[in-house]
Amino acid sequence: MTDTDTANQGNGAAPQAPKVNMRILAQYMRDLSFENVAAQKKMQGANVQPDIQVQVSLDAQKRDAENQYDVATKFKITSKNKADDQTLFLVELDYVGVFLVEGVPQEQLHPFLLIECPRMIFPFARRVISDVTRDGGFPPLNLDTVDFLALYRQELQRQTAAQAGNAAAPVQN
Repeated sequence: MTDTDTANQGNGAAPQAPKVNMRILAQYMRDLSFENVAAQKKMQGANVQPDIQVQVSLDAQKRDAENQYDVATKFKITSKNKADDQTLFLVELDYVGVFLVEGVPQEQLHPFLLIECPRMIFPFARRVISDVTRDGGFPPLNLDTVDFLALYRQELQRQTAAQAGNAAAPVQN
């Protein structure tokens, strides 16, 4: 036994966990759509009271390069008039970050990619949505912060429920 081995055993130090390294290599809009329905229908006046619905979905895929991943955050935002349920505008944004991720254990990689990575690029996607709604003739829409951990947990529950439903369903020929 070497002096180093003896020293490590004596102080009870646990083996060092690998250091996590995450960097955003690039980010871009894969798809952006804005539809100003209110202007097309010539809606105006004091009776316009927007009700905004935001849907967020996530996707992550391995790239060909080692330890690199595409993480897509997809937003679908619909604004309807509370008075008559007419659509005012619709925004769809598919915002992607290219990440280098090293040192994350394989069993923790999926939640890391779908929680931490979207958290890093969210402010940039929020700015795009704010700019496009402002440039589209509406007050800038500043999205509230998204709880990506809660979103991830909801998706796991949905998948578990879907699997339980498929297991209970009879097989038909």
